[in-house]
Amino acid sequence: MSHLKLFAATLRRHGFKLLEKQDIARRAFLHGQRYVSSGTSEPFLSGSNSNYVEEMYYAWLENPKSVHKSWDVFFRSANAGQTRDPHLPAQLEGKASFLQSHGLAPTPGKAEKVVEDHLAVQSLIRAYQIRGHHVAQLDPLGILDADLDSFIPSDLITTIDKLGFYGLHESDLDKVFQLPTTTFIGGNENSLSLREIIKRLEYTYCQHIGLEYMFINDVEQCQWIRQKFETPGVMKFTNEEKRTLLARLVRSMRFEDFLARKWSSEKRFGLEGCEVMIPALKTIIDKSSEMGIEYVIMGMPHRGRLNVLANVIRKELEQIFCQFDPKLEAADEGSGDVKYHLGMYHERINRVTNKKITLSLMANPSHLEAVDPVVQGKTKAEQFYRGDTAGKKVMSILLHGDAAFAGQGVVYETFHLSDLPSYTTNGTIHVVVNNQIGFTTDPRMARSSPYPTDVARVVNAPIFHVNADDPEAVMYVCSVAAEWRNTFNKDVVVDLVCYRRRGHNEMDEPMFTQPLMYKQIHKQVPVLKKYADKLIADGTVTLQEFEEEIAKYDRICEEAYTRSKDNKILHIKHWLDSPWPGFFNMDGEPKSMSCPPTGISEELLTHIGNVASSVPVEDFKIHSGLSRILKARSEMTKNRVVDWALAEYMAFGSVLKEGIHVRLSGQDVERGTFSHRHHVLHDQEVDKRTCVPMNHLWEQQAPYTVCNSSLSEYGVLGFELGFAMASPNALVCWEAQFGDFHNTAQCIIDQFISSGQAKWVRHNGIVLLLPHGMEGMGPEHSSARPERFLQMSNDDSDAYPEFSEQFEVSQLYECNWIVVNCSTPANYFHVLRRQILLPFRKPLIVLTPKSLLRHPEAKSSFDEMVSGTTFQRVIPENGLAAQAPHEVKRVIFCTGKVYYDLVKERKNQDLEKQVAITRLEQISPFPFDLLKEELDKYPTADLVWCQEEHKNSGYYDYVKPRFRTIVNHTRPIWYVGREPAAAAATGNKNMHLVSLRRFLDTAFNLEAFEGKTF
Repeated sequence: MSHLKLFAATLRRHGFKLLEKQDIARRAFLHGQRYVSSGTSEPFLSGSNSNYVEEMYYAWLENPKSVHKSWDVFFRSANAGQTRDPHLPAQLEGKASFLQSHGLAPTPGKAEKVVEDHLAVQSLIRAYQIRGHHVAQLDPLGILDADLDSFIPSDLITTIDKLGFYGLHESDLDKVFQLPTTTFIGGNENSLSLREIIKRLEYTYCQHIGLEYMFINDVEQCQWIRQKFETPGVMKFTNEEKRTLLARLVRSMRFEDFLARKWSSEKRFGLEGCEVMIPALKTIIDKSSEMGIEYVIMGMPHRGRLNVLANVIRKELEQIFCQFDPKLEAADEGSGDVKYHLGMYHERINRVTNKKITLSLMANPSHLEAVDPVVQGKTKAEQFYRGDTAGKKVMSILLHGDAAFAGQGVVYETFHLSDLPSYTTNGTIHVVVNNQIGFTTDPRMARSSPYPTDVARVVNAPIFHVNADDPEAVMYVCSVAAEWRNTFNKDVVVDLVCYRRRGHNEMDEPMFTQPLMYKQIHKQVPVLKKYADKLIADGTVTLQEFEEEIAKYDRICEEAYTRSKDNKILHIKHWLDSPWPGFFNMDGEPKSMSCPPTGISEELLTHIGNVASSVPVEDFKIHSGLSRILKARSEMTKNRVVDWALAEYMAFGSVLKEGIHVRLSGQDVERGTFSHRHHVLHDQEVDKRTCVPMNHLWEQQAPYTVCNSSLSEYGVLGFELGFAMASPNALVCWEAQFGDFHNTAQCIIDQFISSGQAKWVRHNGIVLLLPHGMEGMGPEHSSARPERFLQMSNDDSDAYPEFSEQFEVSQLYECNWIVVNCSTPANYFHVLRRQILLPFRKPLIVLTPKSLLRHPEAKSSFDEMVSGTTFQRVIPENGLAAQAPHEVKRVIFCTGKVYYDLVKERKNQDLEKQVAITRLEQISPFPFDLLKEELDKYPTADLVWCQEEHKNSGYYDYVKPRFRTIVNHTRPIWYVGREPAAAAATGNKNMHLVSLRRFLDTAFNLEAFEGKTF
């Protein structure tokens, strides 16, 4: 490499932009020089061109604009005493007097100092980019630090004396430094004085916006954010945009003022102190609509919900106001919920973009962050059914409180779903209403992280902190957040640092616990007045226009209030967040109260069985062990028999043919926890090559989605629940790795699945598959805790129902969920298909087996699944005992796996004529009608309930009062099973077998209950 090329490379290394060879040739010609091209893109001078730099320097002295700006910067720096590099070209070495006289020649230590100074400036810029948010003015009250620390990082230049940290001095402030490519503070300028550099950095990073993004490990994304915030003059608004912002603030604040005047003693969880949230959300929606979004699904806690419903979703104000009427009557089904938990679905025109937009605010309980995964699941489903694989039509917005965002583990679980292929929603915008306080808990006692938003860093989501009393800064941040989500399809967090003007609710007294904060809050000028004064002062609006805007909205509220007095009936269905057009009739009722038979033709069964036992992809190498499994499936199909896995396959496959999407999600569901399912085949020689035979059943079929989830129950179950909300024409299943794993998802089960319809008229057909069975494997993973589901069932144990032809379906319609423990693969097949064929949707809880997956007796014939067959809620005794019922001495009722133990023991003791065994396949709602037939059939027999679970667990406490209701308390129902225990099962294998032996002996001891009273 020539000396001049080396020099050029050295200059580039220090950030200079050199002339292209065409420019060099042109300037050489102007100076009477000859340019010799090297044939490369590098500038190259040789021969008579060796005096080129010297000649250019003389030209620059005469007129700085006569040379390229990169050389202009170079010569300016040289004149300021900054040598750019110690290694000048050899052609210039003989010109020492010229170079030294103009500061171009190297002198001892000078070159090193220049390099150090430039590195120091680059380090300074990076320090602001990384830690500038720590000194940003984020707290509107001016009394707290948003990061819980008043310490100023030592590498930020907040005072002149700190220049020494970088080896710089006050005398360096007016020196010009070349800017690195990792900053945009120069705009169109490549260099700035140190004084200007610091000024622009502080303006960008230390005012009302605090940026956290330097932890992102993607250079393009970091550069994108820098350009959006560092470029001078980017945060500018037109007068029209400012007036729109003011009008939205007026609506936000006057809505809260109106509620406070009319219902001063009512809890409403108002938005006072963060009124800017309304224009913030509308900005996100406007910008997203502009970029093509058609549907926005939102979830939020209760603070500000009524305001969001009124001014973002645009629900009729009279519908909101009538909720405050204490004389309100409930006309619809369900128990309803408080007004600040309700949701809404609304299609309207976005006035800014003039495009149609659909908005859905999900109903949710006071379990603040529980709605997060539910929103994500519904968003994923809406994207899936629209074919919106990139999330360009449907998106989600999640609102959070600061304390809950930091404290609730489901937030972390939800974030970790954000980039998983089967769970991603292609980016969510998170808006944190940062009150800087929990209920009464100081944030310093509520979290260990500097910010409540630090959990978002785990997925490299940028975090934009912003002072909520600077509306324009908030609007700009929200606009950038919407662009980020659309550009990178990743999550982003907007942290609105605000305050809570009142207590936790309007009845709460915050001065008890936060006296200093609330003394300041009482003196705080509301954001609307601050912003209005600013716009009036700069002439954007007049005082009259501002007052007219207030009067206009106040008039709207008063007129709606008057109309609300005529609406005395609570129509819960006006608050549906997930309507299913066309599924119900005009009144929201099922179109019929019947369910067709759930069996299918033998031709379909055979076809599905053949596909289930094949590899429908050429040149696909499967595991040898899997080959044996597929061969066994093929043999079963030929023999017209199914086991549990094949029955499930046939249920799923048959509804796919009918156009019903099937989604199975959970930990290890693709293979199955017990290695029985194998719905995803893996090529043993090609990494990541898989095959899902279920998607090769027919040319025209609905898609089958089977996906292993993250090791999460709370988040994933919430996600699947949300997915099931989007459409009634889908079979959505969540399988726990073991049944008791639902423990950590109990909030979703209690607050959404069990009571969702009663509170929010929200039908949902989600299926929970919970492996259950006492098999001597220890206290964990034995019991799926069926007693919990049964305790939350809403059927009345003491009410004797009226039986009719439609009793089965009407009973299902009136229940809150269905709990089954199937003992045969055929019945499992039927109950899955019934879930789709019913004219309504109810959650289905299936206690699935473990050992029965391969039990030789737990198989079903095609005859139990063909056309005309249906789900059996009760499977009665059909052996010798049923042929002579008056001779039967004992009827044992049971459910699930224990049936096979009982049948084996009965045969061993030769009691097949004296003991009948009846299985309850559907436990809730309780099959009163079928069990009455069984009880009447054996009028003189002892009635025994036998279960393998402990007495204080399982089903006994649920079934006992219902059996007694059927017989009008005239016959006892005796318990046989394990004794009460604190743990679900013993950890000792021998003890497990001993207790099994004990209760089997009791079950068939025909004198066991003689002389006992009940």
